[in-house]
Amino acid sequence: MGSLYSEYTSWLHAWSAGRKLLLMALLGTGLFLIDSPWLLALAGAACGLLWLSLGRATEGARRLMLSVTVAALMVAAFHVWMQHYALAAASALRLVCASTLGMALTVSTRPSDLVDVLERLLAPLDRIGISPEQVALQLALMLRFTEHFFVQWKRMDDAHRLRTGRAGGLRLIAPLTIHMLQATRRVSDALWARLGR
Repeated sequence: MGSLYSEYTSWLHAWSAGRKLLLMALLGTGLFLIDSPWLLALAGAACGLLWLSLGRATEGARRLMLSVTVAALMVAAFHVWMQHYALAAASALRLVCASTLGMALTVSTRPSDLVDVLERLLAPLDRIGISPEQVALQLALMLRFTEHFFVQWKRMDDAHRLRTGRAGGLRLIAPLTIHMLQATRRVSDALWARLGR
């Protein structure tokens, strides 16, 4: 499956997956504890600097971030239309900041490293009879398929642009859905054969 992980190394690549995951969780939680639009604006500026500091590592995810920004502007426009101006700013900034943090983690961390961290974090579940490896695998698959969805969407949109000169838009929903269902079937068959269950 496609991945947004970048082989162009940045300073964030040198950090351990556990450290990045912990910081993302803390900073992401902090975004929803802050109500002041001014503080959220400062957080947005900091996330923008983080994104720029990663340089070429963000190349594969730039279009996705553009889509997130457009979605945030649409959310803000809705709240402005409802005359909730502070909520418009807060909602848009939270969405952009949380997405930037998640994207920074994704482009700078190998999926296998994230799985290792998840297995260590879930190790206490073994004491109550729940396999931490299986739970970590399920979480890892969820993350991978979410990532693969956006990678495949970008590829289909690029192919559609080459053929027609226009963005694919909603026309891509049906073929993208079919592709994702086929991908999940292939992965489930491979896991069944590998695990023997």
